[in-house]
Amino acid sequence: MLTSFLLYALLAVIVVLVMRRFHFMPFGMAALAADRITEKKVPGVVAYPVGASTKIFNGSIVALNSGGFAVPAADTAAFKVVGIANHQADNSAGADGDILVKVDAPIVGRFAATSITQAMVGTTMYVVDDQTFDDVVGTNGIKAGKLVRFISTTEGEIFIPGPLGAGVVDADADATYSANETTLINALKTAINARID
Repeated sequence: MLTSFLLYALLAVIVVLVMRRFHFMPFGMAALAADRITEKKVPGVVAYPVGASTKIFNGSIVALNSGGFAVPAADTAAFKVVGIANHQADNSAGADGDILVKVDAPIVGRFAATSITQAMVGTTMYVVDDQTFDDVVGTNGIKAGKLVRFISTTEGEIFIPGPLGAGVVDADADATYSANETTLINALKTAINARID
C-alpha cells in the first residue's frame, strides 16, 4: 500500500515537472516563475486569406470583401479597407483562402488622389481603386482613411488605422423634411462619414 502511494506521488511530481518544463499548465495558471514560450505577432502586420481568382499587388490598398477575404480595394459594396499589402499575393488560379497576404496597419501610405486640396488635411478620404483615393464619397462610400499630408492635387498621404467601415452614401435630406430635421440628418451624415473607425 505504501509502495503504491509513493509510486503515485512520484508520478505526480514527474508530471508537474514535465508540464512546467514545457510550459503546459491546463488547470489554472499561476504567476510565472520561469521563462515561457509565448506565441507573438508583430504589431501592425496581419495576414488575411486572399479571395478566389484575385491578385493583390505589393503596396496596394487592401480591403476585405463581404466574405471576409482580402481583395484589391475598390468602391464595391460591403468592402472594408484593412491596410496596405506588404508583398504581392497572386491567388489568380486559387480558391478563397488558398493563400495569405500580409497587410500593414495602422500605417500611412502615399497614393494617387482624384482631386484634393491642402484644406482637406484631416478629413476622411474614400476609395476609388487599390491605389487611388478621393474626398468625394463614392457610390458605396468605402473609406480609405484620413488625409494626413497634401502633396499635390493628385497625390497625398492617408492614414489607414485598420479595418474601416463604409460611409453614408445617401443624398442630403430633401424638402420632405422640416428645416430642423434636414439640418439634423445632414449633420449626422457628416459626422458618420468623418469617423474612420
